[in-house]
Amino acid sequence: MSKADIRTGLLAYGAIGDEHNKALLSTPGMVLSAVCDTNPDRLKAALQLAPDAKTFGDAQTMLDSGDIDLVVVSTPPNTHFHWAKEALKRGIHVVLEKPMALTTNECDELMAIAKASNLLLVVYQNRRFDADFVTIKSLIESGEIGDVFSYEAFVGGYSKPCSYWHSDVAVSGGAIFDWGSHFIDQILAVISSPLQYVNGLNQKRVWDHVTNADHAQVTLTFTDGVQAIFTNSDLAAARKPKYFILGTKGSIVGDWDTSAGGSVADHPAKISIHRVGGAVETIALKSVKPYTFHESLVARINEGKQMSVTAEQSRDVVAIMQAAEESALVNGLPVVPKLLRS
Repeated sequence: MSKADIRTGLLAYGAIGDEHNKALLSTPGMVLSAVCDTNPDRLKAALQLAPDAKTFGDAQTMLDSGDIDLVVVSTPPNTHFHWAKEALKRGIHVVLEKPMALTTNECDELMAIAKASNLLLVVYQNRRFDADFVTIKSLIESGEIGDVFSYEAFVGGYSKPCSYWHSDVAVSGGAIFDWGSHFIDQILAVISSPLQYVNGLNQKRVWDHVTNADHAQVTLTFTDGVQAIFTNSDLAAARKPKYFILGTKGSIVGDWDTSAGGSVADHPAKISIHRVGGAVETIALKSVKPYTFHESLVARINEGKQMSVTAEQSRDVVAIMQAAEESALVNGLPVVPKLLRS
């Protein structure tokens, strides 16, 4: 291990922990030094990829070990603030899973601690690097459909939600927070107009075994009249496209790929451009270099280079979701979120 290697600890090791483990193995300048989970089987799985890593059953002990320079926090969302704060207080850089935290006050406190200590605090906004979204963003930025004025993103179908923490409002933040952490981040990455207000709706109609809403919707209205809508539904017998984007010179549709098997949410959408004259053009997905986020971590920590994902961006995503939840409590009346971006 060279002096430049960033000793990384993984706090909780599920599917996303395994993803980070593989990324560390493929990223020069990073090494898995420690992994913590209360499940011994998960620790064994981590060691299959990184046999030299130290294992811990207690998070506090791992943070106090002195074996890590950076920690990736993959615990449930309602614990993100606590573990990020504990790590930052010990001089450890922090990568958080989505969402950054469950309130903007928590986000702001973490950002203040990181800034005062000259430490990195960033959220793994992995869906920013998905091939379908990268392709859509490129099409929009190149002017293929003119000026975008309506942007819709949808995830879901008609199915019984799982009983895991993802479906527990107190732990996950709710249906808006669960997938909104991905899709609202994508919206802000392509629409640069100032946001005027947010409307949110949560509907609870069928699935009583969990506390999340059955159907959740967030509408973002920007000062220039552009609107973006994100919907997360477990009541959609007719599944809407993943992306439905209208521009002044055409439209982009991202249809769910149902041919790949498994969960459609795990596969890139099939992208097409609908031209003004009626022609429909299938667009090949752009090639995306794997683990670019992790490469940028090394460049940021070792060389001070700016990352494309910032804590401020992820904090504003939380502010929008928090405003949407407040709006949902008053049946969708508009709420103005307190954003850092102008």
